[in-house]
Amino acid sequence: MTALLWALILVYAFPVAWLLLSSLKPGSELFSYPLSILPEDPTFSGYSDAWTRVDFARYFGNTLLVATVTTVLTVLASASTGYALAKYRARWLSVFFVCVLATTMLPTEVILTPTFSVIRNLGLYDSLAGIVVPSIITATGIFMFRQFFLTVPDDLLEAARIDGASELGIFVRVMLPIARPIVLTLAIFSFQWRWNDYIWPLIVLNDPGKFTLQVALRSIVGAENIDWPVLLSASVISLLPLVVLFAVFQRYVLGADLNAGLKD
Repeated sequence: MTALLWALILVYAFPVAWLLLSSLKPGSELFSYPLSILPEDPTFSGYSDAWTRVDFARYFGNTLLVATVTTVLTVLASASTGYALAKYRARWLSVFFVCVLATTMLPTEVILTPTFSVIRNLGLYDSLAGIVVPSIITATGIFMFRQFFLTVPDDLLEAARIDGASELGIFVRVMLPIARPIVLTLAIFSFQWRWNDYIWPLIVLNDPGKFTLQVALRSIVGAENIDWPVLLSASVISLLPLVVLFAVFQRYVLGADLNAGLKD
């Protein structure tokens, strides 16, 4: 099993290593035959050209704002919805949950047109808010929180109610702290989704000053030619925030002690 895991690691790491090493190659070496994974003449000129050609400060700021706001709102909306679906009893809640899960069967392309119509009618076209609003609700996040809250003993909620806690207080002070692993897991996923999102920002945004990073990187690709050293280097730079995010928070994605605060 250990040998199999190492083999899988090599399979998944090879494209990443190829990307990183190719970003250090000059343009004349990228398509030389025979291909070699190691650069013969390493250079960082692609990184310097990418940094000067692309206004990373502006596009980083736009993307960071969209990803952060959307992630916070997604976690709050998913946690509250998942808590209600898991701990409140009503027939219509089960039907509502099925409807939420049914949305996962719809390809994103199917709902692009109606979503765009709604955003345009709300006056959110060509604004960062137009990217944030449709991305807040995610069936994946609601499902994750619902399944997690189902495993939390009801005795913990009853004890909080006996102590005089309100329903909002129970959710904020009891359930959210317990669900910290799910909060961080969804936050990482949501931030990654929004950071790498390309199609929706491309449709909604028209002002180049409001472009997100992925849309801005697309501007490097010309109609007839592609500056591959610059594109590869810019792509590596755009990946760095996600790598740092995962490296910092991966240790928090652990199992929770669901029996904390309970006594036999």
